[in-house]
Amino acid sequence: MNKFYAAAQLLIAAILAIASIATLVNLILIVPRPETISVVNTIIGQGVIIIFLSAMARILFRKGMAGMKSSVSDENSSD
Repeated sequence: MNKFYAAAQLLIAAILAIASIATLVNLILIVPRPETISVVNTIIGQGVIIIFLSAMARILFRKGMAGMKSSVSDENSSD
């Protein structure tokens, strides 16, 4: 069961990383627009979202990898 949770965490981390990259591409496409308050608000908001998505992806990736390593070591020690 721990291996399932670890795999799920790795999958969610990959999805969050892809969403972060897609948001970054969107931010790059918004930057050349004429500077209005709504464009500035969008740039700030998307910057916050990119930071949050990247941080969550990193946390879930590390927890998923630790879970995979512990499940592999548990399987080896039970033999």
